Amino acid sequence: MISEHIPDIDLITTYGERQDSAVSRASPWTKFILLILIVMMITLTSNLVILIAMYAAILIACFMTGLPMRKILAWYAMPVVFVLSLVGIMAWNQPGVPVLSFTIGGFVLTLTDLGILLVITLLIKALISVTFSLFFLMTTKYAHFSAMISRIFPSPLDQIFLLAYRFLFLTLAMAASILKAVRSRGGGLVRSIRVQGGLFAGVFGLVFIRSFEQAERVQKAMTSRGYNGTFAAHTAIPKPRIAEYGLLCISGLAVIMMMWLVPHAGGW
Repeated sequence: MISEHIPDIDLITTYGERQDSAVSRASPWTKFILLILIVMMITLTSNLVILIAMYAAILIACFMTGLPMRKILAWYAMPVVFVLSLVGIMAWNQPGVPVLSFTIGGFVLTLTDLGILLVITLLIKALISVTFSLFFLMTTKYAHFSAMISRIFPSPLDQIFLLAYRFLFLTLAMAASILKAVRSRGGGLVRSIRVQGGLFAGVFGLVFIRSFEQAERVQKAMTSRGYNGTFAAHTAIPKPRIAEYGLLCISGLAVIMMMWLVPHAGGW
């Protein structure tokens, strides 16, 4: 593992393969459609109460399923930094009650209550989508996931997704081994970025070059085993049950209600 704040693909796949619960036995199609509906919901609504309720429900589902909550919370670092880096600029000079104000280079920057609310709202939306995406991946077997990709995407997009997912494990393992070698020689991530920036630039360049070399070796190995450009997944995907159809209908009705209420209620 490169860092505890970067999602561990091996751990995610392990939970997807070995995790045994009612959710893992549910149809992958149900979880995939729910992911789409949830993304639609958080796109349509900005109501903080609804968003908090959705986020709490997803966290409870993760906890009840037995997923590693500490790991998931640690993986929040990347989406939180990404959202704050983008929305942090938008939060200033929003209309509302001023909370903080100061001047930089002749420009007055004012942070209002609506600006803070904007940051919180978009942050919760990001965490909802990230958490349910991890929930989906950590409760779905790879065979079912690859079969869904083969059925959803046309060729060659399905081949790109399937091979990229497989090759991602090799790339991350390669990067982890190089960083381990750097640390064993006294290098540290924070200190090296500040003091040894050239070293880490070389590390990432080396990973990029070796990835190309590894890709060529993998391609030759697959070709020697009969790969002709088509990697089809024929695994049977479990169909949704009656209760799952009911859950999808309720979720779909919630999306329709939001679509109907959005033009008439700004609070939504």
